[in-house]
Amino acid sequence: MDSSLKYANGESDVRSKIPSEVLKILTLKLSLPEHLDDVCVRQLKGALTNEVYECSWIESTEYCDNRDANEKFDVKQKPQDKTNQRKVVLVRIYGNGVDNFFDREDEIQTFEAMSKAGHGPRLLARFSTGRIEEFLHARTLTAKDLRDPDVSARIAVKLREFHQLPIPGEREARIWKRLMDWLREALSMCTDEHIVEFNVKILGSEIEDLKVRSSEFKSRIGFCHNDLQYGNIMMDDKDGSLTIIDYEYATYNPVSYDIANHFCEMAANYHSDTPHLLDFSKYPDVQERQRFIRAYLGSPDMDISQSRVDKLSSEVDFYEMPSHIHWALWGLISHYVNGIDFDYLEYARQRLNKYYILKQHQACSTE
Repeated sequence: MDSSLKYANGESDVRSKIPSEVLKILTLKLSLPEHLDDVCVRQLKGALTNEVYECSWIESTEYCDNRDANEKFDVKQKPQDKTNQRKVVLVRIYGNGVDNFFDREDEIQTFEAMSKAGHGPRLLARFSTGRIEEFLHARTLTAKDLRDPDVSARIAVKLREFHQLPIPGEREARIWKRLMDWLREALSMCTDEHIVEFNVKILGSEIEDLKVRSSEFKSRIGFCHNDLQYGNIMMDDKDGSLTIIDYEYATYNPVSYDIANHFCEMAANYHSDTPHLLDFSKYPDVQERQRFIRAYLGSPDMDISQSRVDKLSSEVDFYEMPSHIHWALWGLISHYVNGIDFDYLEYARQRLNKYYILKQHQACSTE
């Protein structure tokens, strides 16, 4: 789950974090300068699954300073070097324990399929602990962007397009198997204290109950991103076009689950001083949710019936619950396997608490 990436401050020598095999690949395939003093390497903060670095250089001697983390990075050039083009790539080093969440080979195949379909960055090279990607010259969205009606409508249209991609794989809901797989991982790792606190042993029955209830909807299945938070959406400010990135958790699922998960992410701000804390008061209200769903179902020129909006809305409301269990289990497992500075336990605690609140609310509404 990679949140919006920005330059990290206080890195003493980020070049040393780039594996030697990466430098060799860059030198052989992309004409990396032999003198590393001519290469700018910046670690990007906000990634919660992997370590991500921007690596840039031009053929002439450049410099790399420690400017403000929110300032747009642009390598300065000497007057005589104005015709030179800066080369930029993204180096992604896989985080510890990611194999507990997904099959890396499946994720690479998805990445390559998306690239061939003209979506997202190109895969430039692979190495033993990560990969090198094309650097997209666009900005990641912010938490505030998600609330902009125009941007939100464009996200809805882009997500509908994403769901229609003909990615290889069985067109069936994968969320239930994933939840049970992750539950087994959590049970094998958690201390007795955490098993009791998070009611881990009873989550299996919660998941099975949700799976049975989901059959009532006969939901449309599409290729889903499953982690559509603001940092996984990039926008070209020149033409407003959007690109969805980072497909670690992407697989076939009910499209309503993907929409629900996107709404849940509106409660997060991963670039605050407390990125693990969620503000569920920011979950979109009925009007905002229906506006997004109406944009998802068609264009402004199409007459979308309220009954279609209501049907998908009810599905989305239901799938908010498995989304909370999904990321609660992710947080629990990550606490034990990932060394990134993020309070995974508190994040899991909030997601699970919200699940039980929703469950109680639904139980009361049916009485």
